[in-house]
Amino acid sequence: MNNKIGDVATELGISVDTLRYYEKMNLLGQVPRNHNGVRHYDDHLLTRIRFILHAKRMGFSLYAIKELLVFRDQPNNVKPQVRQMIQSKLVELDQQIEDLSQLRDQLRSLTMACEGSTEQDCPILKEFEK
Repeated sequence: MNNKIGDVATELGISVDTLRYYEKMNLLGQVPRNHNGVRHYDDHLLTRIRFILHAKRMGFSLYAIKELLVFRDQPNNVKPQVRQMIQSKLVELDQQIEDLSQLRDQLRSLTMACEGSTEQDCPILKEFEK
């Protein structure tokens, strides 16, 4: 099956510009074109794009995804490297969760300070000035 760029974008819920950017970043390899220059995406490319989108949802940057694609394309003896990438991502996510938990606690505290305040000025806005 050969799909045009607009069909692929619609099917995958992304923009045509995103597909062009992935091509420019060399994440897709050579995208075949017809004699008029129209891109055609076969099942192999669709699978590759789905891989990219899934990795993005998992929080990987396009540069990390490029590395994952190399591992995917040359899968021999790459498990340790892929596992290390995933472990690094887990550490990063744990830190983000901790940071977000602290932010949530600060916002709750500010909200409670606002509810209990008898001042005319908003204590939340005053806190933001600090």
